[in-house]
Amino acid sequence: MTPAKRAVVLLSGGLDSATCLAIARDMGFETYALSVAYGQRHAAELTASLRVAQALGAKEHRLARINLGQFGGSALTDPAIDIPEALPGDDERPCIPVTYVPARNTVMLSIAMAWAEVLGANDIFIGVNAVDYSGYPDCRPAFIQAFEAMANLATKAGIEGAQLRIHAPLIESSKADIIRRGIGLGVDYGITVTCYQADDAGRACGRCEACRLRAMGFAAADVPDPTPYQLRND
Repeated sequence: MTPAKRAVVLLSGGLDSATCLAIARDMGFETYALSVAYGQRHAAELTASLRVAQALGAKEHRLARINLGQFGGSALTDPAIDIPEALPGDDERPCIPVTYVPARNTVMLSIAMAWAEVLGANDIFIGVNAVDYSGYPDCRPAFIQAFEAMANLATKAGIEGAQLRIHAPLIESSKADIIRRGIGLGVDYGITVTCYQADDAGRACGRCEACRLRAMGFAAADVPDPTPYQLRND
């Protein structure tokens, strides 16, 4: 029998990355899920990543640790910076909002690249999206293309002729389209965590921009929202 192709899939535990893992599996890859504890305040997503990896049949799931929070500069890692509750374009915020984590996707792809080389995997999947997103520069097609070019220059595998490919299958999809695709692939979105302010049980705040984009996606897809929400008194 021909060995299954291997792929490393970056898995945050959120909606997009869960869909990405399901897509890689559907494409016939033996999937190796990689989650990164980078100092994020919403650490409930890491617990969710374990559930998602198990539910979607990842061959292995690894958790890498690097503390980008030590540098600050993002509302997702620095408790002194408020999590925004306005959607992009709702106010006069800069185009790149305070939820941008400097170098996050570059760091995570680099870790995935290292594991892929060890595994003999030529494919890496990442669930970045350039449509329903907050204006992050490392979610653009140009960034993915540039990283792939760099990876093939920077690795032993690339120099020896094994072409490393960075797959971003959701990069031009709307949130509704992502949800529809994931439903078709059997993704249980009730076990994912998207919220920037999720509590320890993984329940969403329903107010942050991540929650609002997610809820709008389910509404546009005409799919019941399975997200568990925190009880509110206001």
